[in-house]
Amino acid sequence: MTRQMTGAKMVIQALKDQGVDTVFGYPGGAVLPIYDELFQQNHIQHILVRHEQAAVHAAEGYARSTGKPGVVLVTSGPGATNAVTGLTDALMDSIPIVVLTGQVPTFMIGSDAFQEADTVGITRPCTKHNWLVKDTAKLSATIHQAFHVAMVGRPGPVLVDIPKDVQFASAEYQPKQKAPTGHYQPQVKGDMEMITALVEAIETAERPVFYTGGGVINSGPGASQLLRELVEATGFPITSTLMGLGAYPASGKHWLGMLGMHGLYEANLAMHGCDLMINVGARFDDRITGRLDAFSPKSRKAHIDIDASSINKVIRVDMPILGDVGHVLEDVLKVWKARGRRVNQEGLQKWWARIHEWQKVDCLKFKPNEGTIRPQYALSRLEALTKGRDRYISTEVGQHQMWAAQYLGFEDPNRWMTSGGLGTMGYGFPASIGAQVAHPDALVINVAGEASWLMNMQEMGTAIQFDLPVKQFILNNERLGMVRQWQELLHGQRYSHSWSEALPDFVKLAEAFGAKGIRCSDPADLDEAIMEMMSYDGPVIFDCLVEKHENCFPMIPSGEPHNKMLLGEAKTKDAIGSKGAVMV
Repeated sequence: MTRQMTGAKMVIQALKDQGVDTVFGYPGGAVLPIYDELFQQNHIQHILVRHEQAAVHAAEGYARSTGKPGVVLVTSGPGATNAVTGLTDALMDSIPIVVLTGQVPTFMIGSDAFQEADTVGITRPCTKHNWLVKDTAKLSATIHQAFHVAMVGRPGPVLVDIPKDVQFASAEYQPKQKAPTGHYQPQVKGDMEMITALVEAIETAERPVFYTGGGVINSGPGASQLLRELVEATGFPITSTLMGLGAYPASGKHWLGMLGMHGLYEANLAMHGCDLMINVGARFDDRITGRLDAFSPKSRKAHIDIDASSINKVIRVDMPILGDVGHVLEDVLKVWKARGRRVNQEGLQKWWARIHEWQKVDCLKFKPNEGTIRPQYALSRLEALTKGRDRYISTEVGQHQMWAAQYLGFEDPNRWMTSGGLGTMGYGFPASIGAQVAHPDALVINVAGEASWLMNMQEMGTAIQFDLPVKQFILNNERLGMVRQWQELLHGQRYSHSWSEALPDFVKLAEAFGAKGIRCSDPADLDEAIMEMMSYDGPVIFDCLVEKHENCFPMIPSGEPHNKMLLGEAKTKDAIGSKGAVMV
């Protein structure tokens, strides 16, 4: 039985068939037929954001907190171009989102029509794949293909550009089961010969370390469980990138903390000194590797990744394993168990003894508050008071982001949403909205800096309209904190435009939107204020006034290896017994 329907109706039917329950969007002339169909159904909720960039970030937050694709609907021209930052962010961080854009009618394409833009051309570099659909008969199959491409292999953003006349015209709907997707089937099983070589390396390594990334989380909860089993069984230390936090529990006895530019002392030195590095779902980002010719110089390196283009792209490895993290870890465990579950116990004991010595430096220890709230203290109290709750954390970008990664502990995957590869200021607030929509009864907190937060502050309207009790925990130092830190340490303390002289009163701003505003400047009042924030059943802007010139340590200066870290003077004295900040 044929099912004839308009292109606009096809869009809604395809979303239903894909199991979509939420769309983040903003209407405009080129998508009005689709919005008309949205109005006439009750299966899919639409979240009206205040800016198209925020729609994409909200979809990212939804996707990262659920493991399902986020969906966006925006109009042509500026609607599509406003989505570009979010698309690029999702591409860098491998987040599955499907963006549907309106386009001028096919007969007007190329005529510089009102709100026309070459959306496919503009978004080609910042999507995993994109399509311009000029034939209504191909629309439903294209949307089903888009979901397939977004989710299979290395996840990422896709875009379908739909001219307005295609939305009005009618054709036969093609169901999900009949959509041609066989042309894109990435390899998921790893090469057994290379997996056996990795197991042999695991059996003999004296100083091993697991280096894990967002690929573990993207592979699904099964991959995280397999990783935990392998770590516990071997007794190897494990560290993670910013994107991989939560794949292994922060309370686990083998956890070294995050590594990289603002990673922990023990994690970075373990990476530098290991003899076997097992990269599981990470891409050797420059914020992790530092100076390439000095990166983990004496180790044999294995790299497990679903994306062939990521293997040997930055760092040459000895054991490249192309495949899905979950499948490969399953085979690694099988082979290792079948061969007798062997590890080099003597070497491993010495390695852990060395790591425990590094841990004694206590690189995250900070000076006590002296009348002013230290940002590290604010986040350590936020961690203590929210630990064990059904909690999702997003962040903006800057010092607060790194402090959040250092001081907040994540026990499970999909609980941490932050902009890693692109470093997008303005990401965290809409991402928290997406997570809250997906988990309406959970505690969702966006850790922000005042400068980042202002970039998408208009989304308070979205939070109020849809009764989303997101908490905006702003560490307000009245500075562009990370920019100011680099200017202090690397640019002769020339603070060029790294502060604002016109910040709003955040409490009054919250009240103007109909939300609750809380301000805290005294460390003695902080716990009570955090509890007040959590107990309020609506959106909150928490203005936490913190020390203005605090620096985020540890820090590997750009271009330096892992064994050269800025720790801050007090901790450096403890670590190497001399003044100065560089740890050698």
